[in-house]
Amino acid sequence: MTGWLTPIRQIHHLGLEIREGFWHFRLKPMSSPPTKLPATLDEKRRRALISLLADDDPGVYRTVRKQIVSYGPVAAKWMQDYTLSEDPLLRRRVREIANHFARQDADTQLLAFCLNQGEDFDLEQSILLLARTQYPQINSEAYSAWLDDFAGELRERLDFSADPEQILGVIGDYLFHELKFTGDETNIYDAENSYVNRVLDRRLGNAISLSVVYLLVARRLRLPVAGIGLPGHFLCRYQDTRHEIYVDPFRRGRLQTKADCVKHVVQLRQRFEESCLAPVSSRRILLRICANLDQIYTHLKMPVQSERLRRYLVALAK
Repeated sequence: MTGWLTPIRQIHHLGLEIREGFWHFRLKPMSSPPTKLPATLDEKRRRALISLLADDDPGVYRTVRKQIVSYGPVAAKWMQDYTLSEDPLLRRRVREIANHFARQDADTQLLAFCLNQGEDFDLEQSILLLARTQYPQINSEAYSAWLDDFAGELRERLDFSADPEQILGVIGDYLFHELKFTGDETNIYDAENSYVNRVLDRRLGNAISLSVVYLLVARRLRLPVAGIGLPGHFLCRYQDTRHEIYVDPFRRGRLQTKADCVKHVVQLRQRFEESCLAPVSSRRILLRICANLDQIYTHLKMPVQSERLRRYLVALAK
């Protein structure tokens, strides 16, 4: 039987019904007559409903979860004290529901950001907002501080009067050899490669996410570095009045020339045009990250996640 019992009278007040079987209790919505849930619940009813999240029966859990979610984000406040429950099952399920509401809030914030910003918005803010739609509990300020630390360490090492190749070499040695940021060449369908918090946590990412990390560090150092969206690949470019150097963060900061970029496009059997090497705006970078994630979730047959990413794509395309 389930690990504990709840008085039938208490459950009826919640608009639910308990039916007794031989060895267990089953909880299900009342079907006749239909009972309308109250607009809110007093503390006693909240406790009773939340406690049912620890029921061993998955059907009970699904029913109770649906009822709690139906009350909207206010329900997250009801459950705050239970996130530290001594019951591991209750603790895990309460946190899952809290994350559900937090993701909804992050989703709304990112959509509003995309709709209300121009072409060159704050790239760092946007990718951290995107990360929160999947990992709502992350401390965005901590990840920005991490990037600050990278730039601060490099500032101590760099001779800004040196040739650009030497400056880029020092950055590459630090990020890709000392910190060991690496391109993930084995699992292209790992969504974690696209979320900046996980890229920073694991030091592993895809071409565009590693380029974004490189770009954000370079901007802190006030270096003339931009993102370049080649067909099928993403790079960074250092460009001043005398130099044009391409950096491939996916391949441990390998330095390349314009001719190397042209060769890459030709090998893909595509026609090279100068627009291939045009700097990419923050909006286009975020759009490309979201498009990659949509393809990943579609491949993994995760329609809810795909639908979420497509909402962002629509907002970014406006």
